[in-house]
Amino acid sequence: MIKSKLQQAINDQIQAEMYSANLYLAMSGYCMAKGLKGFANWLRVQYQEETMHALKFVDYILDRGGELNLKAIAAPPAEFGKPVEVFEKIIAHEEHVTRLINELYEVAVEEKDVAAQIFFQWFVTEQVEEEATAGAVLEQLKMIGDNSSDLFYLDKELATRIYQPPAANA
Repeated sequence: MIKSKLQQAINDQIQAEMYSANLYLAMSGYCMAKGLKGFANWLRVQYQEETMHALKFVDYILDRGGELNLKAIAAPPAEFGKPVEVFEKIIAHEEHVTRLINELYEVAVEEKDVAAQIFFQWFVTEQVEEEATAGAVLEQLKMIGDNSSDLFYLDKELATRIYQPPAANA
């Protein structure tokens, strides 16, 4: 059985993951409306990943005999600026999520819940990938600057990203 403090922390993380999903969906719609279909696609894949993260936490609570307590999700903003500003916001958000995951891991350590520590390790590793992936796009956008032809080339490249759910044992 999962301890109350850890259960509460995981329920809070589910809320954070669902906010992330909604944020990326809002960003996707924003980019689509700006004619950046590749950026919109990249962000839609992020939406799918964040939703999957939330579901992994849901399943974990239930597998441990805990109680799922879903909370309201705040509405994300509707305006995000230029593509470089979108990705600056993404990096800031992913760094925030990394802090949340680290805090969640710390609760598992405090509660001496080894199973939770092992489970959370996947998310620790995932956050390294999330920050690196978004950071790479941000660096490309910074190099592009105001060159619209390079922006459209990057947009075309981002359109090739597809959602790949993790393996069943991940």
